[in-house]
Amino acid sequence: MKKIWIIAVRELKTFFDSLTAYVLIIAFLGLSGFFTWLFGSDIFLMGQATLQPFFSVAYWTLFFFTPALTMRMLAEENKTGTIELLLTKAVTDWQVILGKFFACLMLIGIALALTLPYYISVWALGPIDHGSVWCGYLGLILMSMTYISIGLFTSSVTNNQIVAFLLSLFIGVFFLIIFNVMSSNFTGQIGEIFSYLSLSSHFDSISRGVIDSKDVIFFLSVSIFGLILAELSLSKRNIVD
Repeated sequence: MKKIWIIAVRELKTFFDSLTAYVLIIAFLGLSGFFTWLFGSDIFLMGQATLQPFFSVAYWTLFFFTPALTMRMLAEENKTGTIELLLTKAVTDWQVILGKFFACLMLIGIALALTLPYYISVWALGPIDHGSVWCGYLGLILMSMTYISIGLFTSSVTNNQIVAFLLSLFIGVFFLIIFNVMSSNFTGQIGEIFSYLSLSSHFDSISRGVIDSKDVIFFLSVSIFGLILAELSLSKRNIVD
């Protein structure tokens, strides 16, 4: 665990040293703030103290934010050859994958923590459902874990950051949109399967303040599966090399 933490802290420092963290955090806060407070679902015109407009915006913002964050994690190291240097320092493939995973998750956690003034501001406007708010944040974190694992997998199969970014978006579209559309076009067991694979159905349930074990298991399962694929891809490339 110590080695995973060391890798995670190193990667997090790299984000801030390269200005990547600042750019992505500012972009995330700017977009989420603009569409939450000024445009679209104007929170002042809703007549109730709720953060649902923010969660709806962050739901889409993180869809693009996370692949941009993960696209260089393994692709760039594969391209420059630094991944071989890292793996010779008595660390396993799993420790590298998990270290990078937690680094991305910590950065997203920082970005979400910076939106807490939204929560405080809405709270000042009127009575707010605190449980629903914290469940919404939990849903965003679980969703981010899913996106990170997908992003790490796509970053592990290519040396090109742009390809990794686009491939991550392509896979994410299935969980975000396509499975949801297909669930409404099919009935019976097939429709239920597509509905379960739809990320939006699980996120919507949690963001409303309902924590169901099946929703949590879904996010954790997809995250773990993505990390396993990333580890297998990384170990395969190492054997070939």
